[in-house]
Amino acid sequence: MDAIRKQASKLREQVARQQQAVLKQWYGGSDNLVADEAELQLHQRLEKLYISTRAGKHYQRDIVRGVEGYIVTGSKQVEIGAKLSEDSRKYGAENTCTSGNTLSRAALNFARARAQMEKEHGNLLKAFGTQVAEPLRAMVVGAPLEDARHLAQRYDRMRQEAEAQAIEVSKRQAKVRETPGNADNAMKFEAAEAKLHDLKTNMGILGKEAAAALAAVEAQQQRLTLQRLIAMVEAERAYHQIVLQILDQLEGEVRNHIIMSFFSICLVDVKYAI
Repeated sequence: MDAIRKQASKLREQVARQQQAVLKQWYGGSDNLVADEAELQLHQRLEKLYISTRAGKHYQRDIVRGVEGYIVTGSKQVEIGAKLSEDSRKYGAENTCTSGNTLSRAALNFARARAQMEKEHGNLLKAFGTQVAEPLRAMVVGAPLEDARHLAQRYDRMRQEAEAQAIEVSKRQAKVRETPGNADNAMKFEAAEAKLHDLKTNMGILGKEAAAALAAVEAQQQRLTLQRLIAMVEAERAYHQIVLQILDQLEGEVRNHIIMSFFSICLVDVKYAI
């Protein structure tokens, strides 16, 4: 049991030394502190931008799906409303009632108003499709977002490669210390260090490029989504205003028919009373 504990303790110490060596190779000495802090900030910024653009993409996709569902449902409502309008028009045109034409005239007014409202409803659905769903769908599947995300993914892979190379440098450095004067080990250590330096340099360049691309996409996502939401609100507001005007006019016409019918009944009563 004691032997197992000693072995476990030895392994823990070895892992700790390797981690410290990797951190030293990765972050370097105090001269590289500013550069390494900048790289860490860049890495964190890329993570935030990646999460933000992914959430923005999902929200845009949710809006598109919601609008498409609204259009499908609304189109069915337009179809039902148009059928109701046509049925009312037919009844009003036939005028089969023998005791007056008040209902027939009201039915014609209703048919006309219903047809106008359904036309406006159809225009609203078209506006939702062309002004909201299509622009957002184009951005969801567009190249700028995917290209920026690919850059960020390439940066992550290069960062992982640099971390692995830092471990390799640590191992080469340990061998150089274990066998002083060994030229082959020294050359391998220098080559590993040079590769790590190149990786970190390229990683910094790629990281900045990815951050700029993702930031541009994020700004476009925010701007476009807000504009399309405003457009949707404005289109629906205009639609309801027009429908309200149609309904106000229809109500006035129906009331007039009711009043005229009432006076007609009164005149008939008076006639028969005389």
